Amino acid sequence: MLGADEFISSPPRKTVRFGGTLSEILLKYEKGDTTDFELLKHQLSDPDIKDAQLINWLHEFRASVAYLTKELEQLVNILLKLPWLRRSREVVEEYLGFLGNLVSAQTVHLRPCLRMIVSQFVPPRITIREDDVDISDSDDDDENISENFNTCHRALQTVARYVPSTPQFLMPILVEFFPFINKSERTLECYVHNLLRVTVYLPTLRLQILELIIEKLLKLDVSTPQQDIEDAEETANNCASEEKSPEEGLFDMEEDEDRKGDKVVSASVERMAHPLAERLDILMTILFSYIKDVCHVDGKLNISNTKDLYRDLVSVFDKLILPTHASCHVQYFMFYICSFKLGLAEAFLDHLWKKLQDPNNPPVIRQTAGSYIGSFLARAKFIPIVTVKACLDLLVNWLHKYIDNQDTGANAYCDVALHGPFYSTCQAVFYTLIFRHKQLLDGNLRKGLSYLQSLNFERIVMCQLNPLKICIPSVVNLFAAITRKYQLVFCYTIIERNNRQFIPVVRSGTGGDLVQTCTNPLDSFFPFDPYILKRSKKTIDPMYQFWEELSAEDLEDLKKPIKKGSSEDEDDDFLKGETPQNDGVVGIAPNSYESNTRSPVSSIGSPADCYMPYPL
Repeated sequence: MLGADEFISSPPRKTVRFGGTLSEILLKYEKGDTTDFELLKHQLSDPDIKDAQLINWLHEFRASVAYLTKELEQLVNILLKLPWLRRSREVVEEYLGFLGNLVSAQTVHLRPCLRMIVSQFVPPRITIREDDVDISDSDDDDENISENFNTCHRALQTVARYVPSTPQFLMPILVEFFPFINKSERTLECYVHNLLRVTVYLPTLRLQILELIIEKLLKLDVSTPQQDIEDAEETANNCASEEKSPEEGLFDMEEDEDRKGDKVVSASVERMAHPLAERLDILMTILFSYIKDVCHVDGKLNISNTKDLYRDLVSVFDKLILPTHASCHVQYFMFYICSFKLGLAEAFLDHLWKKLQDPNNPPVIRQTAGSYIGSFLARAKFIPIVTVKACLDLLVNWLHKYIDNQDTGANAYCDVALHGPFYSTCQAVFYTLIFRHKQLLDGNLRKGLSYLQSLNFERIVMCQLNPLKICIPSVVNLFAAITRKYQLVFCYTIIERNNRQFIPVVRSGTGGDLVQTCTNPLDSFFPFDPYILKRSKKTIDPMYQFWEELSAEDLEDLKKPIKKGSSEDEDDDFLKGETPQNDGVVGIAPNSYESNTRSPVSSIGSPADCYMPYPL
């Protein structure tokens, strides 16, 4: 019992109802008497309606769903707008029961029910208007947000259980409600996370949901070129340095030590300066976590789950990633899942190889497949040298057959439009050799040299199609230096001749004609150039082969050819210290297709454009 003071200060309970039972009200409405019906709508729309009264109404509606036909759509919409998620557990359970009864008896309301549930996949908005401008986004401080999301998924599963056709109606709604990229990171994070949760209990939608998410990620990726991200980081670092005075730097050592374990500080350090890169980083982290969770059960790799997910991801890769030029980060979902098992990496390489050699594919797709093969072989630590050699054998044999068919015909001349896949394959082979040559020669130099000689690089380099003229200069120069050192082929005469024959490209602009030399006729890129998103790169870095900058000694060493006929003991002595240090993180690379225009100092992370003068 309430005391006198408590009774006076407590609000009155709203237990009074008007108009009789629900069935009576609906029968009167059918006969044209709308008075009680309008009163019912008013009571349901009351923001101060109490849980007890709401439970009573929902209980009656559950028993009267047969009356809720298309004609009563307005009343159903009011019920779907009830703030049921932030009510007591009893209200939530009653509402879930009502939804199940409604969609099973009146499927005409399926879409509105699905729209209501999906609209709850993001944090609730806080409406704050200033000068007639909505400056709000989402309520990140809602303590019950995780529990609310769990309830939403229960509701969706309830609907799907009663209506088997739910997935085909749900997918367009998921597409429609996907937030714009200018929404807050939290909004995007919650929505993508909830989409991926849907794939767990509606597996028939997984491929379509992955396509939707990766399509949105791809738009973010191509909207934030790597150079823009690096410039934003550099600007942010410079501003941070300027804001910190010299005096502050002298006395804050202890404070810095105390902050090392502070989550707030670490979170700020991990934030990307570029706003779109920050969103992309968060979403890529979620995608990587999802891939890991699906493929691992109780901490162990589940082969069946992994194969199924791999097939879906390859399908998305073919549809979205392969036709997209110069994306920087999204394609790493294939890199990541292939790291789980060598068989997956080999299957991915085989898939790309089939794309490359199939003449029915568009040339641009074949060229991009070649770029992926070269970049994947060079950068993936988890690919053993045996697999690298097998891929080199396939690629080089294909090149020789291509030369057999083309080198003496009417098209036996240097032309990217005619021979694009050939040049892309050459570049993939050269790039792989640059990164992997030490491992190919490791252990037994004589045996390794014999293998490299069997590839017959000289015929490829000397053919009429002249691949050294088309491939990126930074790749050509390092390939030339390495092959000269091991006396595989002498490229510098051809490089010099090509340099003399380069035709300048004249572009007319407002400031007059600009003469440029086209240094990337293939318009090629290396899809697995260094990953620079701060949070999600922690997943990629342990399995990633970074480029190690060549020191002055290395450059001099490349000029010294290996003597033929050296003993096996001398081979072993030579090899000491030559194996790539796979764990050394050197730095961040610019896009490889731009590296030829940069100084060696600014191209840390990718092969530098180091010109090796041919010996006199």
